[in-house]
Amino acid sequence: MTSADELDALLPQTQCTRCGYPGCRPYAQAMAEGDAPCNQCPPGGAATVEALARLLGERPRPLDPARGIEGPPLVAQINEDECIGCARCLPPCPVDAIIGARKHMHTVIAQACTGCELCVAPCPVDCIVMLPRAAVPGAPPPPEARHNRERFNAHRARAQRREQEQAALLAARKQASEPRPASDGGRAHA
Repeated sequence: MTSADELDALLPQTQCTRCGYPGCRPYAQAMAEGDAPCNQCPPGGAATVEALARLLGERPRPLDPARGIEGPPLVAQINEDECIGCARCLPPCPVDAIIGARKHMHTVIAQACTGCELCVAPCPVDCIVMLPRAAVPGAPPPPEARHNRERFNAHRARAQRREQEQAALLAARKQASEPRPASDGGRAHA
């Protein structure tokens, strides 16, 4: 039986969710369990579908067009003159490739961008575009899958820590706001 680790190692780690799963690892797990076909990764394209099929002992099939089409590696670009600093692009970036602060201009770290496109939809002013890396002067090559996986895991760990810290803070505030029983110093009321 093929393991999720083996399948995950073949995926590009863009974490784009176009496969229908919340990341490359869950998709690999679904394939390993026989719950997903191996032709759902547009960023990986035909080469990845073929490698996954070979590992699973299946015949390769065409990329599922419902998931998108194969294309060149992309990189997000923010029109910095139009960016209003809303910070809505920050949370969906699975590898923290966008930097900026609320009410300040944001920018993309091109060497970290996986081209997942998840930052585009939340932008209320449409200042983010996806461009082929080859069309961006001086753009570095796409990051290696292992780097994408490391950045994604670090992003998830930070998000989980932040959620735990917020939950603890809310619990402490709730506990502090609960009414306390009145203390009568141990004397009984007559």
